[in-house]
Amino acid sequence: MANKPKIAMIGAGSVVFAQNLLGDIMSWPELQEPHIALMDINPDRLRVAERMAKKVAAAVGARPKITAHRTRKPALDGADYVINTIQVGGFPATKIDFEIPAKYGLKQTIADTNGIGGIFRALRTMPVMVNIAKEMEELCPQALFINYANPMAMVCWAVLKATKIQTVGLCHSVQGTAARLARFMGIPFEDLVYRAAGINHMDFYLKLQYRGKDAYPRLRRAMEDPEIFAQDPVRFEVMRRFGYFVSESSEHFSEYVSWFIKNAHPELIERYDIPINEYIRRCIESDKHWRRTKRHMMSKRPIEVERSHEYCGYILHAMETGEPYLIYGNVLNESLITNLPEGCCVEVPCYVDRNGIQPCHVGDLPPQLAAIIRNVVNVHELTVEGFFQRRRDHIYQAALLDPHASAELTIDEIYSMVDDLFEAHGKLVPRMK
Repeated sequence: MANKPKIAMIGAGSVVFAQNLLGDIMSWPELQEPHIALMDINPDRLRVAERMAKKVAAAVGARPKITAHRTRKPALDGADYVINTIQVGGFPATKIDFEIPAKYGLKQTIADTNGIGGIFRALRTMPVMVNIAKEMEELCPQALFINYANPMAMVCWAVLKATKIQTVGLCHSVQGTAARLARFMGIPFEDLVYRAAGINHMDFYLKLQYRGKDAYPRLRRAMEDPEIFAQDPVRFEVMRRFGYFVSESSEHFSEYVSWFIKNAHPELIERYDIPINEYIRRCIESDKHWRRTKRHMMSKRPIEVERSHEYCGYILHAMETGEPYLIYGNVLNESLITNLPEGCCVEVPCYVDRNGIQPCHVGDLPPQLAAIIRNVVNVHELTVEGFFQRRRDHIYQAALLDPHASAELTIDEIYSMVDDLFEAHGKLVPRMK
């Protein structure tokens, strides 16, 4: 018998991503009669999302109840699951996160997770996320809050600090990178056994095994092939120096540390094939893709649905049926990783069944991995505390401690850059003392 949970999708106008999630959810026979409550502040995108949901349902033979909402509360009321994919400020705010640091000579690639771009994206996003969770405490206190919005660690930390809502942050970098490593090593992905832990976009693969043996020697041999090395030069270089492969892409990771994007050594950008301003290009292409998607969704043409590697659908299936599943989730560090700060947001293996999200104890990370991660957790902590206490000095300090910004700019330049970003973002970020 089909289960009929209410699933609220906040930011459903992210149509392509929402399409993947709904296709995953409704592809399960037990989840083909849900109530899908779509919410977006953009009426055009909401209209397209509603058409998309109907097309997905038709493609998988599901029979959902679909409702569309311009405000959150009707979507949240009585929900069993709340899925968040918002991007506060959209492309205009993202351009500011790139353009102002660039005036100071600070180059970025993605700028949505860590660094100065991540700090200000967090300041825009945390107030909205906390408000959603507080509304959930009133309207659906038992619901699971599933977050896909970046900067993952900081916004989940804020929600978990401010409310009692059960929350998990989801990313696809751990399972996506594991599949990539299998390709590098020339082995079937389903035969690769792995275990990773850390923080979002900075998980390290603590275990890689193939047929019962350590697969790291095989990966190191693969790295010596110039064609393979060129596909992930930053991450392979970090593995060479730190001993473990990291979960997030080379373009992301290059701006999380101080070694690859350096004005004093511009040759490194070419050597490690670092795509400066990459996220700006992706946003422009995404807008074109949205227009193509809109035409398709508003036409009579059907769509094809294939199950993705996102965890969301598996979580709902596990919680509704009791069939257990292992994911990697962003949760509070409650003695899970014992050499990272207690109470920060970590990404660890989690079992899911009818009892919900159950994080796994990891213990100590290798000391060099804990050290590189703590550099970033310090920035996260000051940003989150700065938000809650409305202390501008904590935001200056977060920027000063960022590995990339601190390696490139002076103290005065960082202060001035932060001031310029506060002014440019205006009401999108909290007023601070």
